[in-house]
Parts: sequence; C-alpha cells; structure tokens
Amino acid sequence: MIKSGLMLSLCLLMSGVMQGQKSKNPGEVQEKRILALVKKMTLEEKIGLLHANSKFYVSGVERLGIPEWALSDGPHGVRAEINRHDWGYSGWTNDSSTCFPTGTALAASWNPALARERGIVLGEEARFRKKDVLLGPGINIIRSPLCGRNFEYLSEDPFLISAMAVPYIQALQSKDVAASVKHYLANNQEDNRFRIDVSMSERALREIYLPGFKAAITDGGALTVMAAYNKFRGDWCSENDYLDRNILRNELGFKGVLMTDWDAAHSTVKAAFAGLDLEMGTDKKDYNDWYFANPLLQAVKEGKVPISVVDEKVSNILRVMMKIKMLDDKTRVKGSMNTPEHQRAAYNSAAEAVVLLKNRNKVLPIDFTKIKSIAVIGDNATRKHTNGGLSSEIKTLYEVTPLEALTRKFGNSVKINYAPGYEKQSTFYEGNNKGQSDTKKVDWNLIDAAVDAARKSDIVVIFGGLNHDFDTESFDRLDMKLPYGQETLIQEVAKANPKTIVVIIAGSPLEISGIANRVPSILWAWYGGMEAGNAVTDILSGKVNPSGKMPFTLPVSLEQTPGHALGNYPGHNLRVNYEEDILVGYRWFDTKKIVPQFPFGYGLSYTTFELSGLNADKSTYHKEEVIHVKFVVRNTGSAFGAEVAQVYVSEPICSVLRPDKELKGFEKVFLQPGEAKTIELPVKISDLAYYDEALKGWKIEPGEFLLHLATSSGDICQTVKITVN
Repeated sequence: MIKSGLMLSLCLLMSGVMQGQKSKNPGEVQEKRILALVKKMTLEEKIGLLHANSKFYVSGVERLGIPEWALSDGPHGVRAEINRHDWGYSGWTNDSSTCFPTGTALAASWNPALARERGIVLGEEARFRKKDVLLGPGINIIRSPLCGRNFEYLSEDPFLISAMAVPYIQALQSKDVAASVKHYLANNQEDNRFRIDVSMSERALREIYLPGFKAAITDGGALTVMAAYNKFRGDWCSENDYLDRNILRNELGFKGVLMTDWDAAHSTVKAAFAGLDLEMGTDKKDYNDWYFANPLLQAVKEGKVPISVVDEKVSNILRVMMKIKMLDDKTRVKGSMNTPEHQRAAYNSAAEAVVLLKNRNKVLPIDFTKIKSIAVIGDNATRKHTNGGLSSEIKTLYEVTPLEALTRKFGNSVKINYAPGYEKQSTFYEGNNKGQSDTKKVDWNLIDAAVDAARKSDIVVIFGGLNHDFDTESFDRLDMKLPYGQETLIQEVAKANPKTIVVIIAGSPLEISGIANRVPSILWAWYGGMEAGNAVTDILSGKVNPSGKMPFTLPVSLEQTPGHALGNYPGHNLRVNYEEDILVGYRWFDTKKIVPQFPFGYGLSYTTFELSGLNADKSTYHKEEVIHVKFVVRNTGSAFGAEVAQVYVSEPICSVLRPDKELKGFEKVFLQPGEAKTIELPVKISDLAYYDEALKGWKIEPGEFLLHLATSSGDICQTVKITVN
C-alpha cells in the first residue's frame, strides 16, 4: 500500500513536471535562447550579422550554428539567382520560378484568398531555392498615376491594401520564409527617390500612409520591414527616429528586423539609435567599409554606441531566424518549385484580376463557334513582360502571350490575322526616363496594315497599353498618355471594324478618354504573369467571367488627380509636400465631385447582379461596438460570376473635413445564375474614427454615420443611417 502510494505520488510529480515543461511560454524559451547566443558572440561576430557580405546574403556565425541567411527579391515571384558580388545573373538552370501577376493585378482581384494562395506558393518556391527572406509585398499608396512602381504596389486605398497584404504575409511566413513589407514609408514616387524629402500632416500619415504597414505588422505578423530610400520630415527613412523607433518599435511593438533598401543607409550612429538592424546594398566595394561594419565596430569601441544597442539588433535578427526555423532546419519546410498547383494559382490570380470596363452591345464574350476570323493587333499581343521592372523581374519557367494562347485554343477553327499595329519606340535607361521621350510617333504603314487586317476579320482585339520601359522601378513616367501612337491606331481600326475590343496591358493609370467612346468593349488585363495569355483568352471567350475591380481611380486626365492638380508632384528643391492631405484617390474625386473616367472599385461582368436588403443589426452604437452589416447579393443574369460588394462609410456632419466616403468592408461573392447569398460584414465603430492631431489620437464624434452598399465608389446601391453615441 505504501509502495503503491509512493508510485502514485511519483507519477503525479512527474506528470506535474511534464505539464510544467509543456506549459512554458514558447516566447520565453525563445528569448532565453536568444540571450544565451548573444552572450556567446564576440563583438565582431555580432557586427557581422548586421550587414550583407554580398548582394543578397548576410554572414552567420558558424561556430554557434547560426547560418548565413539568404534574401531574394520577389513580390510576385522568386527572382533568379544573382551573383554574389555583382548584379549579373548566375546562370543557374533550376531558378525559373512561378510568376504571378503584379501587385495592382492582385489588388484588382479583390480576393484575399488569392493573396493567401500567392503567399503559400511564393513561400514554397523560396524555400526550394533555400531563401530565408522574400522582399515583399510592396504596399505603398498609389498617390500619383506616374509613379514607376505603381505596378508593384496594390492600391490607392489603405483598407484594400491591408486586406490583401495580411493574408499574403501570413501565408508566406507559414512556409518558414520571412516577408519584408516595403517601402517604409512614403516611397510614392521614383523621381529623386534617393533624395526627396516628403512632408505630410500627421493625420495623412495615420489615416492613409501608415495603416497598411500597421496591419502588416500587427495583423500579418510581418517579420521584417524595409526602410524606403526617401527622407521623411527631414530624416532618411532608414535613420528616422520618429518612424523607426517611436512608431515601428514603440507603438506597433515590432520586434523583427528593420533593413535598408539597397544602398539606403546614410550613417552609423544615428541609424543605430533609430532602430535600423540590417544594412543591405551599400555602394561601397569593401563590405568592411559599410556603415554597420567597421564604422559600427569603432563606434562601439569609442563609446558612441552602447553594446546594448548592438545586442538589440542581433536579438532582432536571431528572433526572425528562429521564427522561420533557420536554427532548427530539420523541421523547416523544404519547398517545391513550379508545380502544376503553383501554375494553377498563377492562372487563377491572372483571370480574377481582369477588369471589364466597358461592354456595349455585349460584344464580349466572343463566341468563337460563330466567327470565321479574328484580327489580333498590337505589340502587347506578342510581348513578354515578366523579365522587366528591375527588382521585380522574374526568370519564369514560361510565359504565355495572348497571341500564343489564342492560336493554341482557336487557331485550328478560326483564322487569326495578326498585325503589330505599332512598334516599341522606347528604350530602358536605368535611373532616368529619357527613354520615354519621342515615343508618340504614329507609324501609318503599321496602322494601314492593322486596318486591313481589321477589315477582313469578323472581330478585332487590340492589345495595347504599356510595358516595363514605363512601369518600372527607378523612374516615373513622363505622362499618362498611351505611347507609340496607340490612340490613333485604335481610332482608325475602330472605324474599319466597329467590333473592336481593346485590352489594356498596364500596371498603372492611363489616359484613355480618346478611345473610351470609340470602341464597344475594353478590358484591363494588367501584367498577368506566366499565365497572362491563357487568362485573358479565357476571359475573351467567356470560359471565365471577368470579376476584377479597379484598385485605383482611372482619371480622365492627369490634371484631375490631387497631387498634380495642386502642383505638388514631383516637388521642388528636393522637397514634396502632400498638400492634398487625406484626399488621395477616390477620396479626392468623390469629395471634390470630380467625375473620373472610371471610379475606384469599378468593374463589369458578363452577368448581372442585384444588391439589396442593406441593414445594420442596430440603429445606435457605442464606441467599442461592432456594426454587423447585412445585405443580399443576387445573380440576376444567365452566367456564373462574382460581384465585389463594397461597404463605404460617410460622416455627413463633422468638425473636421472627412472624405465623402471611405471603404470599410468588402466581399467577393461567387454566384450561379439565380442564386442569392446573404452577406454579413463586421465594421468596428473604432474604424470610423479620424485622427485628431491636437489630441494625438483617434477620435469619434457622436452623431450620424451613413453606411453605403456599393459596386464601386461611384455606384451606391443602398444607404442606411446609424447613430454613434
């Protein structure tokens, strides 16, 4: 009896011990492990972790089992391998990756599930390539239509940006690859990006330019952040105490790695105190001369930088390494490359991104069984785009062009009459846009040939728009015009054949007022990645119903847009003030009652939808509550399709200027013909607040708010009123 009691006591004791071990906070265990490693390092080993040892690699500490870590460009695909010490490609044969549509195309899908799917694929492919950090997503606000990197970014709206970025980051990091959300902050133009000093109100910062980064960190759990090239209120973003220490570290609680963009470091001591962790790409041949190399070592020895500051940075780096299991490689995701599932994900993303802007007389979809010939016109019918844009260029396994897809799918039954219509007149020069000059030439020989092809065809599809001589990192566009004489081409072809469809391939806004009323149908197909041709062909044929919505406002002209209307782009004497304040994108157009070419959130379908029954669960709310917005979406047409139901909020009476309306919720709803679904979207009352600069905090003024159910910012279906106490 004594023995059995003793055994029972021992069992209970061991059970308690085991239970205690299991209940240890994993975070505490990790932090103790980090502290132990930091204590074992020499100062030189610590400094070695804080700067690159090549273009995309950072040294480890082999004797402590800390591996070198590898970074890669990759907002929409894992970039091909770059040489260690120059920008040449390494010539590998196993680094051809899956290439997704670019950022604006992802946002145009208005489908967070696709963002999650993209993150999973990119994570798997990054791990297959043994990469640890993928440099993306890019989430800067699309402020000016001319910004060269608009195609990489997502939207003009912080809510849409957040909704797409968070699942992307979560999915990517679930594959043991760290995201690097970029470019923090206000990198909204490429012109003078290395020197421009951006000023904006605190309210604009908090309501427009910061929310995407906040969501990426607090909701998405982003493990690294990339500091932008530009200055913000007088200090470089990579050494900006307010952005990097006060907001990023203290307010948002960011405990990951803050790195520079390539060659964006400017100091040692100031950057060290501001919170920069990792220096990348500095334009000095000897890595020991970089700011966070020997100069930091010397600053510590001279007492200018406390060792505790260095330890903080090393801890941040080790924390990220542990999160992605770099120190526990046996349990780490191994990854896969270019699987059929990956390619299907790229196709899905491309197909859901396509926006139907116009479809007079239901020219689309094309019934290929009822036509004998089709004219395919335009350089973009045959041009491949995945290898352009500088840091986002992808060596993809394949890229299907529109003409290739049309020929493969319908070439045996329909005569395809191809004519280039225009030729590329631009040249890419890194760092300046002089290659865009003299690109308005009208080549009448090419136009006459295109007109001839149109006349002898039953229907015409013109593939126009831009390419990566315009949509690219390192410089902005000169204007919003269609280059290469495309406007004249489209007008002449439409005269010859009224059944002319225009497909725009571009990642940023274009002025299309000269063609919008000349043709019956317009599709915006973006840079669609490796499956671009298949996706747009399936849209044209009706195999897939277009469901994309514009992620930015399409103005009639550049002069309509806020930064250009107010004359504060690209700035003066290397300074730019965001005078438009919070009125960016549709907030400007709607508040100022300016009618754009096509509004934010706009997109048509081959079927029709009815949105009805809008209601809130209550009529009066307190500030800590959540509005449960309900409505019904019905497919009233004859084809399967998807509608993006959008919920905007207005505050008609307020002591400060509020935008006419702001996006606060959306859902993409897929429906069979005749099918209806009841949708419920939560809207937090706290999300209706504005930033009060005097209070240095968020404020909700009691009173009436309007909830709008819409299919775009310009098409309100129903409105209900609520009261906030």
